[in-house]
Amino acid sequence: MEPILHFSRFEFKYVLNERARLQLESELGYFMALDPYVSKRRHQKYFVRSLYFDDDNYSNYYEKTDGQISRRKYRVRTYTDDRDEDCVIFLEVKGRYNALVYKHRIQLDRSVIGELEQGSDLFMKSMIDRAEESDLLRTFSFDTIRKSLKPKLLVDYERRPYVSKYSPDFRVTFDDCLKSTVTDKLFGSLSDTKRVFLPGYCVVEIKFKHHIPSWFHRLIQSYELRRVSVSKYCTGAERTEIVENLE
Repeated sequence: MEPILHFSRFEFKYVLNERARLQLESELGYFMALDPYVSKRRHQKYFVRSLYFDDDNYSNYYEKTDGQISRRKYRVRTYTDDRDEDCVIFLEVKGRYNALVYKHRIQLDRSVIGELEQGSDLFMKSMIDRAEESDLLRTFSFDTIRKSLKPKLLVDYERRPYVSKYSPDFRVTFDDCLKSTVTDKLFGSLSDTKRVFLPGYCVVEIKFKHHIPSWFHRLIQSYELRRVSVSKYCTGAERTEIVENLE
């Protein structure tokens, strides 16, 4: 299946403890099914790794925590923690305008792994040299120079995704085992310090283009779900204390 490279949608987030998570998942079975990508996996999850970019003042972090309405951030994303596994790698920009979330991405050659290991400057030069290949690369190159962006933080987690049986655009994901690492590489050394954040909890995201199904509204009321403004990048940055060290 070809990966989706562009989308815009609404995303609402909730943070649940393990008990509430299990109860909610048991209810979803009436209306949703596991994404076929994970339905036959052992734990019915997949791994996500994102290397986030920011400037030395961590402007992306503060734009989020200050509640700036229009913002965007860049990351390199893959789906393995094994450097030698043949897995796709993407450069992504994820942004928000008011309540609408958008994401654009382009697949990168695996040579970016080595470029990052030799120093982020080499990676940045490679992206700038390729800038004319796509709108995303042009925007990334422009922002890299203008804002002095560098890879700052690695965030790992495991995701279990569900898709609606009746509304194809409605998805629910459960993200847990969240960890963050201060690094400028996609695959660091075993000695890198990984910080667990939100232990015992998972981040639930509902994703839709037009509306939330009425049956999920009933679940929101039944379980008294409260939307939260949570960012894995920001929470991971706080857990590693890279932003507190600026103050």
